[in-house]
Amino acid sequence: MASASSFSATKFTQPLPLNGTTSRSHDKHQSFFDPLRTSPSSSSFLGSTRKLRLSSASKLKLLANPNRRSAVVAVSDVVKEKKAKSTTNLLITKEEGLVVYEDMILGRAFEDMCAQMYYRGKMFGFVHLYNGQEAVSTGFIKLLKREDSVVSTYRDHVHALSKGVPARAVMSELFGKTTGCCRGQGGSMHMFSKEHNLIGGFAFIGEGIPVATGAAFSSKYRREVLKEVDCDHVTLAFFGDGTCNNGQFFECLNMAALWKLPIVFVVENNLWAIGMSHMRATSDPEIWKKGPAFGMPGVHVDGMDVLKVREVAKEAIGRARRGEGPTLVECETYRFRGHSLADPDELRDPAEKAHYAARDPITALKKYMIENSLASEAELKAIEKKIDEVVEDAVEFADESPHPSRSQLLENVFADPKGFGIGPDGRYRCEDPKFTQGTAHV
Repeated sequence: MASASSFSATKFTQPLPLNGTTSRSHDKHQSFFDPLRTSPSSSSFLGSTRKLRLSSASKLKLLANPNRRSAVVAVSDVVKEKKAKSTTNLLITKEEGLVVYEDMILGRAFEDMCAQMYYRGKMFGFVHLYNGQEAVSTGFIKLLKREDSVVSTYRDHVHALSKGVPARAVMSELFGKTTGCCRGQGGSMHMFSKEHNLIGGFAFIGEGIPVATGAAFSSKYRREVLKEVDCDHVTLAFFGDGTCNNGQFFECLNMAALWKLPIVFVVENNLWAIGMSHMRATSDPEIWKKGPAFGMPGVHVDGMDVLKVREVAKEAIGRARRGEGPTLVECETYRFRGHSLADPDELRDPAEKAHYAARDPITALKKYMIENSLASEAELKAIEKKIDEVVEDAVEFADESPHPSRSQLLENVFADPKGFGIGPDGRYRCEDPKFTQGTAHV
């Protein structure tokens, strides 16, 4: 079996079963994927589709064509190879495990508090929570350097927290206060922090992908054209399964592969685009397979297992940092709440929700750490208590912070505010009594 450490399109050709329990003896010689042939192997995921491989004749044709890139396949439990080669048989150190656990607990506790505050009328508009998907954010973002960039979606609170934006700043932004990371002007779907290289929350699906591609291009340009040899910055673009049917997704995959940009496209496939099942919305539900179509590795990983996500993330981020180009990673995960707090969540099958609730990524990590003597129950409870205090403090801070003044209304809206919103005297034009002269009054 090829080593997963290289992550290259030429070496990463041996498919691994999704749940790690399926026997591989019957398909030793079938190492490529094809939409015409199905495999008898099955998956433990409700949302997973069949595995597909090339027939022998098709494989010979593929190998005979030197211009055709090798296929890149799903690597859900790549960690099995890592474990086999490791002398400790552990997938994470104690120090790493405590950091990962704390970040996941922070994300969960923060979002639970957001739900409380929303229903108490402290937040307005649509608020999309991340409960259940913490393994993806933590598994990827905690491996980044401060200079690396993250581009998120409307479900962006936890991405911001994982990137280092203080809980106070995120909660204050949700409350619409001046102490928020966007001074109260962004709200739930538009988290941004220049200091932490969080390039947004984006409310419309797909609109963040071109921005992330541009950020990755900037890193490459600075290194190769401006000769900033230390600029090995990587960009992560997060988006959901529903976005993968949009044009920006395909255009940016093409551009990133063409220019070998240092970017990782992270698909958080939670199986539902609001109320539309992923299985009904796309001609081929296996999103990771779209990567090889553009000449980049495509990887499928169990997004409910933070240790598996971390292993795949290390490879993908490492490739980008070494200048080897982009990677498409499909993380199969699940949100434990409705699409937003305004969604009664009546469309999803209760059995499906129960199935994924039983695979809670935080519970799984806690179990792993205790069973492998990486942490005691007391240590993990201490982390939980610490995070509860952090979240409570964030709420108190946000509640006591002031609302933005009216004078802030047009700031950071226009590139040259004095050309439109602010007059020569520094006052807003709309506050001038003559502002509406000559216009029709309704």
